[in-house]
Amino acid sequence: MIIETIEISKLHVPFHSPFKVTLGEITSAENVIVKIMACNGIVGWGEASPFSPITGDSPESCYCAAQVFARHILGKDPREVERRMHEIHALTVGEPSARSAFDMALFDIAAKAAGVPLYKYLGGQNRKLRTDITIGWQESVEKTVERASEIVEAGFDAIKLKVGRSFLEDVEHVAAIRAKFGDTVKIKVDSNQGWDYAEAVANIKAMKPYQLDYVEQPLPVWDYANMSRLRANVDFPICADESVFDDKDALKLVASGAVDYLNIKLGKSGGICTGLRINAIAEASGSKCMIGCFSESRLGLSAAAHLAIARPNIEFIDLDSAFSFCEDPVIGGISYDETIGGLISLTDEPGLGAEIKEGYLDPADTIRIS
Repeated sequence: MIIETIEISKLHVPFHSPFKVTLGEITSAENVIVKIMACNGIVGWGEASPFSPITGDSPESCYCAAQVFARHILGKDPREVERRMHEIHALTVGEPSARSAFDMALFDIAAKAAGVPLYKYLGGQNRKLRTDITIGWQESVEKTVERASEIVEAGFDAIKLKVGRSFLEDVEHVAAIRAKFGDTVKIKVDSNQGWDYAEAVANIKAMKPYQLDYVEQPLPVWDYANMSRLRANVDFPICADESVFDDKDALKLVASGAVDYLNIKLGKSGGICTGLRINAIAEASGSKCMIGCFSESRLGLSAAAHLAIARPNIEFIDLDSAFSFCEDPVIGGISYDETIGGLISLTDEPGLGAEIKEGYLDPADTIRIS
């Protein structure tokens, strides 16, 4: 089997409402879709969702990089996923989003060729996952509680709250959610690098009575030393997100005692291959992982869910970006239970079990390489 044709397309889907965090505001998904076609008719799908403040790439650079990657792997066996991804990684140290899209599409083909869903191809068995819902910065504490109420009424039992404002503001938002719902809702907070060391200590100690699962990325991405000092000082679980792109980052973080949890995002790691290595390092060190997302459709979220299902050490699930979409461009793949909020299911179709709807992608925004 060899790769015969690759199509690269732009995907634009507006959000119901803007999503605001420390690092900026997002109003739509501006993604890139990769469709790899093998000579025997098997098709693999992948999705890139670049977010420049974190991944350092953009929809434009991702679209261009994907064309370079495509030309490099044409005529080669797509089932040799590790080898193909090693070749792609050798082309650049950047463009993790585009690399991730190719990784997904190659794994999709490999699992389809084996006739099994991706989680089984990865050696896992089906298990139930339940995602949280993330609340971005709201205009007021009242708006935060209003949004949290909508989430709880929809049956969700976990909320991730974006923080990183000033000390008093952040604590008030957390306290209001806990006061409204008691201990029936799990709460995590994510600063997105929004605090310095002193602010992080003050905020975490003030939030500790509100029974948080963990604090995510409280300090700047580079500040490993203060992450270690913070974790020791506050005696509270710390999760790294922007600080961990690959397995080398993961090794440095756990070796320095900086974290309790590692957040795997396929768009940061460059795909499932590296995500598996991050999880292995976490597991060997006695740490757990969470799996997160950027602005992927249910296509990219399906790939992340397959990885999470296949690795029980991935304990926390944050695969909620599709809830922001005004329309759904995907057929098959990950689905969400309508009666139990956040409960995730995957089909047992071979591969990802997901693809973009026929005719959804604009031919004017598609490049075909063969």
